[in-house]
Amino acid sequence: MKLLAVFIGGGLGSLARYGMGSFVSYMSWTNPWGTLISNVLATGILLFILGQTANEIHTLSPRNQAIIALVTVGFCGAFSTFSTFAADTIQLYQTHGLLWAVCNVTANFICCIAIGIWMWQWGAARG
Repeated sequence: MKLLAVFIGGGLGSLARYGMGSFVSYMSWTNPWGTLISNVLATGILLFILGQTANEIHTLSPRNQAIIALVTVGFCGAFSTFSTFAADTIQLYQTHGLLWAVCNVTANFICCIAIGIWMWQWGAARG
């Protein structure tokens, strides 16, 4: 059941990531923005759910565990994208120099850690 849930979540996350890329292109923004937004949103969703279920994950029903796997491993795993982040960073380095590449790494790191901490605490408070 969990494998099917992860499969479905991964498909939905991939479609959401493609949609984010299309949105960024439509807005005439550059690639790093889509990757940053996807990574931050995926981190926020993931850490909210993990914070909310941290103390009870092993006592949940198999159905609820499958739903959590669908969203966290499947959707968030496919929606966030380390490989595109790496490619964007290298492309920024080649086209705009080291400063822009470092800014991209810093923005992804700080934003994802900050949203992660905030959403974990918010989820834990609600869980």
